[in-house]
Amino acid sequence: MKQTGTPESTSLFQESWRAFKKNRMSWYSFVFLIGLTVFAIIGKIVTINVATFDPSAIRLADKFSPPLTAYVDAEGGQGVSPVFGVYWFGTDDLGRDVLSRMLEGTSVSLTVGIVAVGISLIVGIGMGGLAGYYGRKKILFITVDTLIMRIVDIMLCFPAFFLILTVVALLPPNIYNIMIVIGLTGWMGTARFVRAEFLALREQDFVLAARSQAIPEWRIIFIHMVPNAMAPVLVSAVIGVATAILTESSLSFLGFGVQPPDATWGNILSDGKQFIFDAPWITFIPGLSILVVVLAFNLCGEGLREAFNPRLRRQR
Repeated sequence: MKQTGTPESTSLFQESWRAFKKNRMSWYSFVFLIGLTVFAIIGKIVTINVATFDPSAIRLADKFSPPLTAYVDAEGGQGVSPVFGVYWFGTDDLGRDVLSRMLEGTSVSLTVGIVAVGISLIVGIGMGGLAGYYGRKKILFITVDTLIMRIVDIMLCFPAFFLILTVVALLPPNIYNIMIVIGLTGWMGTARFVRAEFLALREQDFVLAARSQAIPEWRIIFIHMVPNAMAPVLVSAVIGVATAILTESSLSFLGFGVQPPDATWGNILSDGKQFIFDAPWITFIPGLSILVVVLAFNLCGEGLREAFNPRLRRQR
């Protein structure tokens, strides 16, 4: 008599991962972002350690060279600089290789996006967790939940970009200040997500059972509740990276971001705007890069949102 095997049990993460891979646009975006991250790491190592990839190297004789132009040295012979003897993305008004500058700019933009979102997650999870778990407790005449949510409402009243622009204008323009400012002005959405999840989770049986066993509250929050509240936070974080990259590029384009000679997509775009008709590649290459990367993060975040929501999975 043939025995029938029991159906294989799958976890929520496995089900969500399978649903995410079925969404082809989101899956391709995820693979593209992994490749971009590897590209950024390699680019950072190469631009620092290999002289021919120096993004600040000035070659005035080769300024405004169009893409795929071969490099020729001062004696008229074929050289080996800057990248395998070819300006793949052309050069700018100072003869700097645009590909080398894009390599450096990729690592800067991704670093700003990831670190800024990391800061906003730490602040947002902390504030949202306090509001959701200790919301009923009072500080003087106001509850913790009301106090934190009013702070969130006040922060949301200010236009985010103009608030960032004002703060950055008062601080020295460097990458560290930009990451901190973007992170500290982008935590409100995460706080709301975490608060909503905590309000639902704090009455669940596993939380009540943990309380009955006198488990410390910090352990209940970080071991039991936070992992169960991370699905919407993860989606918000992925989309937040795209917003942070776009914000950093805008600040650099306006001259308030990372300062030359360091290259970012924003200041490469700014350098090329006055030569848009003479050397359009200086503008189009970083502009197209910003468009594609931001779109990839948004598509990836949308795929994660559908994968972690069973109702949306059933609708597809």
